[in-house]
Amino acid sequence: MFDSRPNAEPDGNLSQVRHVVLVLSGKGGVGKSTITTELALALRHAGKKVGILDIDLCGPSIPRMLSVGRPDVHQCDSGWVPVYTDTQKSLALMSIGFLLEDPDEAVVWRGPKKTALIGQFVSDVAWGELDVLLVDTPPGTSDEHLAVVENLKKHRMDGAILVTTPQAVSTGDVRREITFCKKTGVRILGIVENMSGFVCPHCSECSNIFSKGGGEELAKLTGSVFLGSVPLDPLLSASIEEGRDFAQSFPDSATFSAISSISQTLLNSLQSV
Repeated sequence: MFDSRPNAEPDGNLSQVRHVVLVLSGKGGVGKSTITTELALALRHAGKKVGILDIDLCGPSIPRMLSVGRPDVHQCDSGWVPVYTDTQKSLALMSIGFLLEDPDEAVVWRGPKKTALIGQFVSDVAWGELDVLLVDTPPGTSDEHLAVVENLKKHRMDGAILVTTPQAVSTGDVRREITFCKKTGVRILGIVENMSGFVCPHCSECSNIFSKGGGEELAKLTGSVFLGSVPLDPLLSASIEEGRDFAQSFPDSATFSAISSISQTLLNSLQSV
């Protein structure tokens, strides 16, 4: 079992990062990167300084979601300088997509090359002072996840958020992710059920056209915290595709209220770590 050392003193480029949170999913297509992006934006709106480390080698989509394109990545004495998405420098991003010749191409690398890059990403990004660093990982359980845990075990890693959907809960994928966390010593900070219900774009009413509550039930069965559910909202999907800040565009929506509530519950959980 890996020692995630939740009480270890961080050093190097993570020395000024107060909390490090992995975002995991048992399978692709559950909106893990969307939840990562929206949580980061919600935390920023709550006055926190946030970073996102995007190591989703299967598809680094967060640069598009935050509308930062493919900027040149610069280096300083401490390592790579993250890309800031706002003038206040309250949301920093480092993505593997910045380093690929074509981010739309499949990453066909052997394990050692992936592991080496992840090691660099964890140690060589000059984050500066952050309240929360969210680490967006590939779906499933793979060598990349083991590499992340191994490289973070010498720093303070608070734990992981598991993202699932009502449909994915029944497949057992998220249960395998829970088993992975237990075997690697990663604390489960909570479960988020994404695409829980459908928000009508005309009347804003949320209908449960899919099953609902699987994530909450799974949290009870596994002794995990249920952070909350986020509905399938066409306005959120459009904001993500266009790289717009959903919270800024629709601050009074029920969907943003759900995301904001999850971010606040996460913060409360981090403060108790």
